[in-house]
Amino acid sequence: QVQPVESGGGSVQAGGSLRLSCAASGSTFDNRCMGWFRQTPGKEREGVTVLDGYGQITYADSVKGRFTISRDNAKNILYLQMNNLKAEDTAMYYCAVSRTCHSGVCCNARSLPDFDDRGRGTQVTVSS
Repeated sequence: QVQPVESGGGSVQAGGSLRLSCAASGSTFDNRCMGWFRQTPGKEREGVTVLDGYGQITYADSVKGRFTISRDNAKNILYLQMNNLKAEDTAMYYCAVSRTCHSGVCCNARSLPDFDDRGRGTQVTVSS
């Protein structure tokens, strides 16, 4: 069981950058499917990006070309580099790790909010 802990959120102006981190405690990431999703009050949770056990990455259309997910296996940290931020990126960002899924159909951004291990989130606020 992985206990993800997110950090790195904050307030920035549009066009700025932030890097979110998700540190694992209790276990290692191994080659599990993992990623980031976000939620804004009154809106549905949105899968932002997912990384499978083979290194395959998928991004939501809304963040393609601006966000980059990466994983440092040695440090057991998952990152989300966010560039050229927009006001519509404002949300609580969550890290999610599956206990059983490594790749394939089960590893998709839409499933992230239902993954077994999720952090408490880090707030990102972008002002225009």
